[in-house]
Amino acid sequence: MIAIGSDHGGFALKQELMRHLEQQGLAYKDYGTYTADSCDYPAYGEAVGRAVASGEADRGIIICGTGIGISIAANKIKGVRAALCGDCYSAEMARRHNDANVLALGARVLGPGLALKIADTFLGTEFEGGRHARRVAMLGELETREG
Repeated sequence: MIAIGSDHGGFALKQELMRHLEQQGLAYKDYGTYTADSCDYPAYGEAVGRAVASGEADRGIIICGTGIGISIAANKIKGVRAALCGDCYSAEMARRHNDANVLALGARVLGPGLALKIADTFLGTEFEGGRHARRVAMLGELETREG
C-alpha cells in the first residue's frame, strides 16, 4: 500500500496522482489534506512518514509546493528516507542506491505529466542492495547517534 499526503500546495497534484494510482490498480491511503484550504505541511509529512516507518504502508508519496518542507518533515521520522525528486533519474537512483521509501514532489515546480512519470519510476524501481545496503545501514545508524 502507498501512503500519500500533501498540504494545500500539493492538493491538486495529489488528486491527480491518486487517480493515476487507481488506474494502475495500486492500493493507496490518503493521509490528507482533504481540501485546498491553507494548512501546515509538517502534519502530512509526519503522517505519511509514520505510516511507512510502521510498516502500515510500503512506500509513501508526499507533496507540497516545492517538496522541500514536507520532505524535511518526513525525514524527521526514524526509518524514513524521503527523497525530493524532480526527474526520473533521481527517482530511480533514490530507490536503487538509497532505498528511499518516500518520494517527495514539488507541485509548483513540476508539471503533472512529469510528476506522474517520476512517481511511476519511483514505485517501479527496486533497491539494488549489495554495497548500497551497507550505506543505507549507515544512514540508519545516524538516527541512533546523539548530537
